[in-house]
Amino acid sequence: MSAPVGTLPGWRGSLARRIESPRAQAALIALILVNAVILGLETSEPVMTQWGAALVATDRAILALFVVEIGLRLAVWRGSFFRDPWSVFDFVVVGIALLSATGALAVLRVLRLVSAVPSMRRVAAGLLAAIPGLGSVIGIITLILYVFAVIATKLFAERFPQWFGTLGESAYTLFQIMTLEGWADIARSAMAVYPLAWLFFVAFILVSTFTLLNLFIAVVVTSMQTEHAREFEAERARRAGRGRLAARARRAARGSARAARVAPRAR
Repeated sequence: MSAPVGTLPGWRGSLARRIESPRAQAALIALILVNAVILGLETSEPVMTQWGAALVATDRAILALFVVEIGLRLAVWRGSFFRDPWSVFDFVVVGIALLSATGALAVLRVLRLVSAVPSMRRVAAGLLAAIPGLGSVIGIITLILYVFAVIATKLFAERFPQWFGTLGESAYTLFQIMTLEGWADIARSAMAVYPLAWLFFVAFILVSTFTLLNLFIAVVVTSMQTEHAREFEAERARRAGRGRLAARARRAARGSARAARVAPRAR
């Protein structure tokens, strides 16, 4: 949350402590999981025939609890609620689910599990932080794919139009080869006509699959490690801050006790 729980006055602070308590968070996660199971069961016609009314009623009740929970958080944090990205995420997800309570978008409620579970939240934050770096890697992959697609079209279009007849078909075939799906059959067919075609396919796989895709993964992993380190430092700073506040409170208490002992002597 944008505002620390300890800084909220009166009933807002008390309610915030209840909402953010481990027990309340565990109950929220349990509701999300139960809701996910119900939404899955609602896709089964035999189950809906026998238990449809109960499942729909339970689903609506859980959605109502989600709305109440969002309302309580809005009442507690007010304007600062919308300064927290995960709070906005929860608000949007519940809002969409409320507008499409029985439609296909109702399953979006399950995504709240990402914001409710800290480990999932770190992974999602790491993925979002990796987007700028991933953009560069995707640009390089696209460039390599285009270059090899042009070469493949010029080399193999005449004999293998089903795979390399046009630039678009060549790009699609090479994308399939990049995933290593059926690449051996395509390569062997080409090698039956062009014996040195293996040089082209091996070079493409080495550049695209074994190098660039691993670079893609490396960017994501590095971003997640950075996000984890940032959260660790933030948590350590929060604990240090609480420690300083506790030490200050102890010094103030000792000062008050000392003053109380000195006062009778002065009289």
